[in-house]
Amino acid sequence: MRRALFGLPTTALLLTGICAAPALAEPPAPPSTATARAELAALAVAVPHSMDGYARDKFDIWSTQPDGCTTRQDVLARDGKDVQDKPDHCQPASGSWYSVYDDITVTNVAQATIDHMVPLAEAWRSGADTWTADQRKAFGNDLKAPQLLIASESSNSSKSDSGPADWKPTNHAFWCTYAKDYTHIKSVWKLTTTDKEKSALSSMLDTCTS
Repeated sequence: MRRALFGLPTTALLLTGICAAPALAEPPAPPSTATARAELAALAVAVPHSMDGYARDKFDIWSTQPDGCTTRQDVLARDGKDVQDKPDHCQPASGSWYSVYDDITVTNVAQATIDHMVPLAEAWRSGADTWTADQRKAFGNDLKAPQLLIASESSNSSKSDSGPADWKPTNHAFWCTYAKDYTHIKSVWKLTTTDKEKSALSSMLDTCTS
């Protein structure tokens, strides 16, 4: 009994006697295909920046959210099914999590990793190297854009720091949403792209049926 729904005070939840972790919200919806194509067309093409100075800890990932839980724990609660928390703890004890990259359901919370749709290293080489520490923290913990999602350990490992020019989900049914979300994040955060990445995203948007 520990987290609040967005907009609902923790004290209100205590009064209701809720013991299991409620879903915080649905994951952010992808933009329409038309919007994604417009955003993709508007992305600036640029030579990738140097990786000099890059480190994941510069994005302060899994920082504490207003509900007192970490970003990772909030995503596990938001995107899991039948999630049960450890007593008086933010950490889920059980549940199931769907990895859309490879169409696999994970039932061991330790194997439900959280992936950054636009990898942190990719963000760095497309503009985040010039950001302030606060901007990088906001990006690394972004719950507003469709940046954070559940991924199996194997899919997260195979993707690593690659963008769509070099890696695509094995679940082809997700290609449309993947391209929409990836493009939208780069658009929102004003990150650059490359011709190769732009071509890969355009091809995946071609799989959209609506």
